[in-house]
Amino acid sequence: MKRLTLAATTALLLSACTTMEPAGDMSAAPTGIDVPEVAEGTLSEQTMKTVTERLSSDEFEGRAPGTAGEEKTVAYLIEQFTRAGLTPGNNGSWVQNVPLVEITGKDFAPLTIAGGSGGPMSLDFGDDWVGVSYREDAATSLENSELVFVGYGINAPEKGWNDYAGLDMRGKTAVILVNDPDFGAQTLEGPFGGKAMTYYGRWTYKYEEAGRQGAAGAIIIHDTAPASYGWNVVESSWSGPQAYAARGANAPMMTKMNGWVQKSVAERIMQAAGQNLAQLSAAAKQKGFQAVPLGLTASTSFENDIRTFQSRNVIGMLPGSERPDEYVMHTAHWDHLGRCKPAPDGDDICNGAVDNATGTAALVALAEAHAKAGAADRSLVFLAVTAEESGLLGADYYAANPVFPLDQTVGGINMDAFQVAGPARDVTVVGPGKSELDLFMNAALESEGRVATPNPKPEAGYYYRSDHFAFAKRGVPMLYIDGGEDLVAGGTIAGAEVARDYTENRYHGPKDEYNPDWDWSGVMSDLELFYRIGRMLAESDSWPNWNPGDEFKATRDADCADGPCGS
Repeated sequence: MKRLTLAATTALLLSACTTMEPAGDMSAAPTGIDVPEVAEGTLSEQTMKTVTERLSSDEFEGRAPGTAGEEKTVAYLIEQFTRAGLTPGNNGSWVQNVPLVEITGKDFAPLTIAGGSGGPMSLDFGDDWVGVSYREDAATSLENSELVFVGYGINAPEKGWNDYAGLDMRGKTAVILVNDPDFGAQTLEGPFGGKAMTYYGRWTYKYEEAGRQGAAGAIIIHDTAPASYGWNVVESSWSGPQAYAARGANAPMMTKMNGWVQKSVAERIMQAAGQNLAQLSAAAKQKGFQAVPLGLTASTSFENDIRTFQSRNVIGMLPGSERPDEYVMHTAHWDHLGRCKPAPDGDDICNGAVDNATGTAALVALAEAHAKAGAADRSLVFLAVTAEESGLLGADYYAANPVFPLDQTVGGINMDAFQVAGPARDVTVVGPGKSELDLFMNAALESEGRVATPNPKPEAGYYYRSDHFAFAKRGVPMLYIDGGEDLVAGGTIAGAEVARDYTENRYHGPKDEYNPDWDWSGVMSDLELFYRIGRMLAESDSWPNWNPGDEFKATRDADCADGPCGS
């Protein structure tokens, strides 16, 4: 089998880095990476059309987990995976059960801040603050919990950065800045990726780390620019039912309450503590920052309605011929929002045709093509996950309870919402420069005569907002590639208009419906790229790692220290 040389693939990677945002020290080029050259796949446009149209039909009622729509979706996917030539992926079963918990807070008391100048401060739920509990408790109570400003709430040993250094957070509430210390940078240089948000900037990480530190509560200070969304998004997203994966017996530590406050409210809190938020924020950007006890306490309480139910991931595989215990992952989420706010015409089914019936159809089409090509050296896994729209829950449950051990999972590709607007000269790479998987991606792009364009808003941290992230944070290298920005018909102006129109008129609404007039040529070009990357990984004998300095490299290295990971 003909293979591309390391020199060729490294040259591709370095040329791409002139336009792609790096994450880590790209001067340390990978060595010994085996990137096979593979033939193009036999990919069916008809399969993409048929599966997308069926999954997004009204019959499936928007594919919400825990509904009749899920029952139909799972049955249909099993039928399609069987027809494509896959075998059941979970020890003879097509499904992995995913226990979910829905917690709905109610009867919220004000968040009371006491101990400062001017007397107690009473903050109204919704307007001033929002909060939820991740714990499956009927009632949540935070009583006179000492507030500690912990900057960005980051503990990153590989960067020599610890905002919790010397603290005992037991019983206390962490007050945390959104994003990470490099926010506001104009370039991509800096300990936290410059303007590109890292994992440490995501609210998910901040709550998890506060829990690991033993905190009773965690409150993030909302600021529109570094959050990439307004308070209205926080208020709507953090009120009403919240779905989580069931915690289980050995779950990580969690705070009692996780929440947000408006920036203007945080400024008032700091003033009551004799502090200045702007000055504290500036200090928190500096390495060696020391957390600041505020001399204030926080109290609140609320009730929780708890509903448990079970959803399912669907797993198919093509066993490898030479190294069947080494796995290449393909992921896409099958779920959507079910019934939602009606459109003006009364339609209340969020069909999710683009998001993500297209990605789910891609799993079927790729499975067909790989099956027709015959067994690869490594096993190929096709994982359709549930509850992405509720917070990546199905993917996170799988990654926490993997059917195929993560230290035997080479890497993978995530597919979420294909662009159906015709061919593009490029693809949009979310999180480029993070891992040696870029070598495989750039080799595939060269074969297709296309180029990589970086995510246009690296500060928004999109790499941490789709299903691949559940694997990445546990060390498994994953690629996330979107449709291109530079359309063959109309260039970047047309590409921007397609994105705007979809976001404003169809995204997460009843009009994300199948359209028989869609141009599938761009989808099929993207699908061919995914086929080549997956096939290269499955035929390679290398184990691509995260690049030096990436936030996930230490996790992968530790996971592979005792093997197998290619050992």
